[in-house]
Parts: sequence; structure tokens; C-alpha cells
Amino acid sequence: MKIIIIGSGLAGLSAGYKLCKSNEIIIYEKDAEIGGMAASYCHDYTGKKYFIEKYYHHIFRSDSELIALIKELGLERQMLWLKGKNAYFVDGKNYPMNTPSEILRFSPLSFNDLVKLGLLVFKIKTINDTTSYDRIKAKNWIIDTAGKSVYENFFAPLMKSKFGDNAENISAAWLIGRVKIRSDRGTEGEKLGYLRGGFNSLIGALSREITAHDGKILKNKEVTEIVINDNKVEGVITDGNFIACDAVISTVEPRVLEMLTKSKLGNLQETLRNIRYQGTACALVGLDKRLMRDGNYWLNIKADVPFGAVIEHTNFMPFEDYGEHLVYITSYFQDEKDFLWVKKEEEILDSYLRGLEKMFPDLSRKDVHWAKLFRRMDTAPVYEQGYLEKVLPFVAGPSGLYLAGMFSSTNYPERSMNGSVKAGFESANFFIKKDENCDNCWLD
Repeated sequence: MKIIIIGSGLAGLSAGYKLCKSNEIIIYEKDAEIGGMAASYCHDYTGKKYFIEKYYHHIFRSDSELIALIKELGLERQMLWLKGKNAYFVDGKNYPMNTPSEILRFSPLSFNDLVKLGLLVFKIKTINDTTSYDRIKAKNWIIDTAGKSVYENFFAPLMKSKFGDNAENISAAWLIGRVKIRSDRGTEGEKLGYLRGGFNSLIGALSREITAHDGKILKNKEVTEIVINDNKVEGVITDGNFIACDAVISTVEPRVLEMLTKSKLGNLQETLRNIRYQGTACALVGLDKRLMRDGNYWLNIKADVPFGAVIEHTNFMPFEDYGEHLVYITSYFQDEKDFLWVKKEEEILDSYLRGLEKMFPDLSRKDVHWAKLFRRMDTAPVYEQGYLEKVLPFVAGPSGLYLAGMFSSTNYPERSMNGSVKAGFESANFFIKKDENCDNCWLD
């Protein structure tokens, strides 16, 4: 079978990897690089060349499919499990948030509120099925469970930085999923996984496996239409040319899928229009010295700065791998008119660095080796109350059309690299089952 995959992110590459041994695979990628949100930036610092993700990534202990894939591709020796120290910046002060004793010293909350926060986290750990929480707003659930003060002084700033004006509409299911995925903490804190050499190794290994089985990955090739006639996929159009195929796996965001299918997805069309996505403006900065001298990896922020988190990669991975200190500065935005989307890279980088200087008075622009900004409008869905009803199916409706991506059930209630790998595998499995049961019906 000839299968066209639109998008070379983890979902698309995972689907291609699953199918390439017994099918003809063509992956179309509109960008100059493959990897999607997991794509890397290659930097050469004084002769030391290394790859670093454009958007920060790490692995959780619960990412079973991703970890199994890494082993299957022979990358297990590159896997490291390291302590990722977290803190919360409030009113000009860093509060470590790694161990129970550190959390008890978080003075923005009273002792009673800290007890309520602890009980809320404990309750979340006992929840196995988040379905019933999908129709409940996270704000309301937090207030009902732990009180208004815990919401306003702990959760609200975090949710505001992640979802902007949509923060008060986010589902409790998302919140529960988010806390559960970050709750693998021992007495010394949380351990996270990372591939030495970066996730470029994973993207490269998947690409090599696909091409080794005669699959094609075509970059700078944008699909402008998925051709559907009589409720059946016939092929795609790219560069004005029609390319016939037996099936299409699309990993593009819902609004793009709507345009590509020319309103031929029936009842699914309205769902596509109702799924809201948000964008990310993520800066990557090379520094001469360590920014967070207390060794923190991840810093959540409640402050008047134009970003919501600072992630110091080299407080997690060894400095020697890079020869310079690497820091991510990130913020989300909800529409195309936002400052973070419309302004020039130099303006946003300047605003980010001014925010860093405000938080870290010892930082000087002379300490900055370089800075790059990476932006996408299609980072992830906004997980609003009732989002479960909008989750897109792996089988779209027209014969031969399959969907996989951030919008898939494997990425709700919380998205992850593991969720994207699972989405790619699931879409491939649906194709395989259809093919096995079809008795070559597509070749009629």
C-alpha cells in the first residue's frame, strides 16, 4: 500500500516507522527540518558542535511507549535519568519545590493552605479515570477541593502563564493529568529522562529506519489538499501536482485539516472548527555563566515579566556536553494578533532578556553569547472544559484517512512526547487492521 503522511513530527515519524516495512511510505514536511515540535537546532560554539531542541523536552518514567521505542532503536545507552530541580519564583524570591520539606517552606501559602495543597495532590494521585472531571473547570475544582487561597496564590499564576485568557476555562481533567505526570517524586525530588546528544538522535533514528525501507521524507513540501471523492481518499496535492495514494495519515492541526479536506469530513467538520490551539514563543539563550546558581532546572514564575517559565537545560544535563550554559525562556499565546507572534524576533528577545535582568540582577547582556527565538502557532490544543467531546478520532470518516497528533486521545488530558508516539502507532494500527479486514478492497 502507498501511504502518505503529512507532517514529520513524532506522530508522523512513529506512524511511518510502524508501517514502512510492509508499505510504501512518503512523508511530506512543509518545514526545512523534520521533527515538528521535537526538532533541534544545531549550534557551533567555538568549534564545539551540538544539537539542542528548539522547544524543551524530557521523558517521564510513565512514558512506556517512548522508552520502549528508544530501546528498539538502539538508543538505550544514551538514556540518562537525572534530577530536575523545580522552583517557583514569587515576589522576587525563588522557592524550591522538590521535597515535602521544601514545599512546606513556600511562604506565599499559609501552613493550612499547604496542608490543603498536599491533600489535593494526594487526591489526584488516587484518580485513575479523569473522564468525569472533563466537564468540570479546574478553577472550580481547585477552589472546592483546596480553597480560594490555594487557587489564587499557587495555581492561578501557573495556569495564566500557560493558557492566558483561557485559563479559567481549562478542564479539571487536564489539571489532574498534568499533576499526575509530574508526581513521580522521591524524597530527593523528581527524576526526568533525556537522551545524551539530544532528541535529534531519536528523530534521526526514526528517519533512517523509514528511508532504509525505501520510505521517502520530503522536506520543504507542503500538502495543499487531501483529495477526497465519494468519501474515499484518492491522494494529495503538493506543488500543484496530484500524488495518488491508498491512504493518508494527517498530523496537522484541526484548522489546517479543515482547509486540506475542503469541508468533506461531514459531522467532523464542526469539531475541527471548535478546537482552539495556542502558540509558543520559546527563546533559547547561550550564556557565559549559570543563571540559576541554586541548580534549579525548571522555574515557574509569578512576576511582571513577558514569560511564564525559565528552564536552565545545563542545570539538568552536563555543562560539558555543550561548553556553555543553555537557558529556555518560554511563553504561550492564544491568537495571531499577540505581541509574541506579530513582533520581530529581536523585539521579543529583547523583552525576554529585560525580564530575565529584572529577575536576576546579576545577569548582564555581556553574559549572553547568542539568543534564538522559535515560534509556532500550532503548539497544542487549549484543553477547555468539555474538551473530551472534541478529541479527534484516529479514523476520520472517509475511507483511507487517518489522524494522529496533539489532538489525539493519547495526548489528553496532558500532552507529551509519549502521547505523540502512541498517536502515531495507533493510527498505523487502525490502518493495519483496516487493511487486514479489507481483502484488498482499496485496489478494486
